[in-house]
Amino acid sequence: MAKKEYLSLLKELDRRRRTNQLAAYQPYPRQAAFHAAGATHRERLFMAGNQLGKTRAGGAEWAMHLTGRYPKWWQGKVFDTPVRLWAAGVTGEGTRDNPQRILVGPPQQPAEWGTGMIPADAIVHTIMGRNAPGALDSVVVRHGGGGDVQAGESVLSFKSFEKGREKWQGETLHGVWFDEEPPLDIYSEGLTRTNATGGITMVTFTPLLGMSDVVLLFLTAEEVERMGKG
Repeated sequence: MAKKEYLSLLKELDRRRRTNQLAAYQPYPRQAAFHAAGATHRERLFMAGNQLGKTRAGGAEWAMHLTGRYPKWWQGKVFDTPVRLWAAGVTGEGTRDNPQRILVGPPQQPAEWGTGMIPADAIVHTIMGRNAPGALDSVVVRHGGGGDVQAGESVLSFKSFEKGREKWQGETLHGVWFDEEPPLDIYSEGLTRTNATGGITMVTFTPLLGMSDVVLLFLTAEEVERMGKG
């Protein structure tokens, strides 16, 4: 193979890798257990320290549900139709810099959108938001179209807690991902949005607020007692 052809091949392989991060996602045991729990639990919590893959796990799972591209090792929740999902952070900037970045790519570089967990070839179009520079309001995602998965379009919208509970009312959703711990009223409203579909909620965050009301929802009495003694 000539050097020029070799370099061209390497460039193409790098492009495919960068624009399909989802295909390369391999969870470590705690991430895998979090995903698998979705098959039997509508509500899940991934609570861990910084830089331990919480947001990456949330982004990978959301990309799977949006696209219908579930890997062979997948044991979690499966949607066989297009979905409507929300991803939310504390502020508009926080949502942009964390779940949006993981799902779509660098917010400040639109040319790089498609290098996040949602494969580039699945992004139909994006709709800009108004809360922060580079922030998206929503993304239309191609769902299925291969094998037994029927083709269609999923919709992902980005939200923030700072807008208050009223901005969380009205929609019927298949899932809500809280990247950072929400106030209890926001969490309850998000969960309500998934009731009609039997959908799911995920909370991924580093515990900074201690024994908050949302944390307590996921702990047994024995766990609360043990943490209190610690």
